[in-house]
Amino acid sequence: MPEGDRGCGARLRKAREAAGLSQAEVAARLKMPLRVVDSLEIEDWSRLGAPVFVRGQLRSYARLLGLTTSPMFEASGVAPVEPPTLTPRTYTRPLQRFAEQAARRFVYIVMTIAIAIPVWLATRPHLAVVSHDAAPLDVPALGAVTEPGDRGAVADDPHPLVASLAPLPAREATAPTLSLRLGGDSWVEVTARDGRVLEQGLLRAGEQRNYDAGEVARIVLGDAAAVEVRNQGHKADLAPYLRANVARFTVSSDGSLAPAAD
Repeated sequence: MPEGDRGCGARLRKAREAAGLSQAEVAARLKMPLRVVDSLEIEDWSRLGAPVFVRGQLRSYARLLGLTTSPMFEASGVAPVEPPTLTPRTYTRPLQRFAEQAARRFVYIVMTIAIAIPVWLATRPHLAVVSHDAAPLDVPALGAVTEPGDRGAVADDPHPLVASLAPLPAREATAPTLSLRLGGDSWVEVTARDGRVLEQGLLRAGEQRNYDAGEVARIVLGDAAAVEVRNQGHKADLAPYLRANVARFTVSSDGSLAPAAD
């Protein structure tokens, strides 16, 4: 192979020309700016942003032309994005950690007992009445006597009659409002409504993230084609938020999606 054809940019250009496509046609099909297509063919990575975006754009271009992505990544020289390694800032000795956990459990048990005993003592008389005198509302109390000529007259009963009620059905757990399902590797950034970063890094194929209503404010997907976004149980259409296969959108308090500013 000639020296000038070894780079991934030259391979993309030759494959595009062999397919009879112009740069403008490729940009229209991939929904990329024309400058991005040109930067990929001349291998000017400085104009494309972070490595995760470069790899995502290379993958989209290669798939359009029917090229294998792995050799293209190797020829590009763009290193894959590794997930950040979390290191603890402080070290706690195992004995100290065990003592702290035991102390927290002891405090929890004491607080539970301190709350439960007064409640039990306060409800004990009422529970005794219910256990002995509970009866359906349409059955007269035992021992009640009515006179033949006195309708509705009931003998006095020292214990009030308490109606029994069926327990209320338990509420079903609600499903998460927003979920991300990874069909392939993709860089993901999720920002909360208070500005906290909930997710930032490369997620692998097969992973899933769930978020509650009102928790997420903004999402960026490095390879939008590899991510399925489900909003309130329905698959979201990411086409309005795509730019060079990167999806940027906001999530309102009512769960609706909208394009996000760069």
